[in-house]
Amino acid sequence: MRGRTWVYDPHSGGRPIPPAVRERTERRIREHAQKHYRGRYSRLDIRFRGALCYIDAFIEPAEPTQQQLRRLRETRQHYLERLRGAPIHLCRLRYFGNEDAWSLSFFTYSNERYAPCVFHNGSFHGTPEEGLDVGATYL
Repeated sequence: MRGRTWVYDPHSGGRPIPPAVRERTERRIREHAQKHYRGRYSRLDIRFRGALCYIDAFIEPAEPTQQQLRRLRETRQHYLERLRGAPIHLCRLRYFGNEDAWSLSFFTYSNERYAPCVFHNGSFHGTPEEGLDVGATYL
């Protein structure tokens, strides 16, 4: 066959997320996090841009030692404020028009990009709650 061949890629494209879907998705993720990850995060940040939904977590940092503070040349207050404001990127979901079939990428700190991955069941598509579960596995 000559010419171009169309190949489906679950990690590119997608559809813009309608406002009603954004609200339902955010509510679903927050309810799931409250039920399964209570106390693990101080807060979640859920952002939408085009076809993408980003889920970031914030945690309460451990108390620094005096040696850490001297080495970093920071006060205790500055150290805690800095770490409290640093997001932990859990995952990025991509919307294709079905509220229960999103694709998933997780943030790789080695090259500071989102890398495609599969859900725990081995599928390229899953729910927002399943995406949060994958992202939360490694934190």
